[in-house]
Amino acid sequence: MVKVPFIFLNHIQDPCSNNNLFFVLIFLHSITITSKNKRIRDVWAHNIEEEMNVISDLIEQYPCVAMDTEFPGVIGQVAGDFPNLSEFKYQNLKFNVDNLKLIQLGITLSDPEGNLPEGICTWQFNCKFNINVDTYSRDSVELLTRSGINFQKTINEGIDFETLGSYFISSGLVLSENVFWITFHAYYDFGYLIKFLTAKILPTLRKDFLQDLNAFFPNIYDIKYLLIPSNNHHYGLQDIANKVGVKRFGQQHQAGSDSLITSQTFFKIKELFFKNKINKNLKGKVYGLNDEDDINEVSSTSENKSSLNKDDNKEN
Repeated sequence: MVKVPFIFLNHIQDPCSNNNLFFVLIFLHSITITSKNKRIRDVWAHNIEEEMNVISDLIEQYPCVAMDTEFPGVIGQVAGDFPNLSEFKYQNLKFNVDNLKLIQLGITLSDPEGNLPEGICTWQFNCKFNINVDTYSRDSVELLTRSGINFQKTINEGIDFETLGSYFISSGLVLSENVFWITFHAYYDFGYLIKFLTAKILPTLRKDFLQDLNAFFPNIYDIKYLLIPSNNHHYGLQDIANKVGVKRFGQQHQAGSDSLITSQTFFKIKELFFKNKINKNLKGKVYGLNDEDDINEVSSTSENKSSLNKDDNKEN
């Protein structure tokens, strides 16, 4: 039994406060960080229909979808009695996702060999987010501001919740056995996706959330989960990419660039660790959502024990 008190984390920004310096910081970064890699397309309310049509045309040939999100941090922790750690973690996910809004969603398309479409291969969806009204963790929004997210533009040009969900459901990206989703430590990412796809708060029980997750995303590979057997799951995405020789395009901590490096890192790990054949028992597992016993079993039984550290792979 897991029992914890309710805790609100520090540094939650009150959008009604007179923090003029912070808003000047947001404005300056939003107008000075404007360069974008030509592989990444920004999507706003005015061009979402056009870009979703492009994605729908490509998804059959490029059915592997790497995904990342940016959201306004974590604002609190739930209280109560929980049967296990997994349920406690899910209730924390639910509390934060229910009370916060998605800021960015990035997806990168590739074929099953990791080849990208020519030209634009990554779409960065900028959601409607009003920094003057919506709740957020100040530390998280400051980081995203330094990374170039335009919080002035998200107020008037961001994509609203219902529109994003409607386009995704009709796009061919979800509810398909032929599409494979590639992620990194994605339980919060999928929380926000389930929220806008169902247009309601997350289910009360973890098992119902997992049922929704499996329905919308039948095929999931989470890089962090795949690295459990080799004890490399403690690394962050950028560290892993560096170790396997993947170069970043675009700005870190923006969802488009992060989804692109997720795609390229996955296929490199698939080659190096799994000889391009990943055990199907690792499919559908999201790091942070699965039972600890399940994780321990994967760690102890898998044959994929290679290390990201070259010295660890040398024979004695």
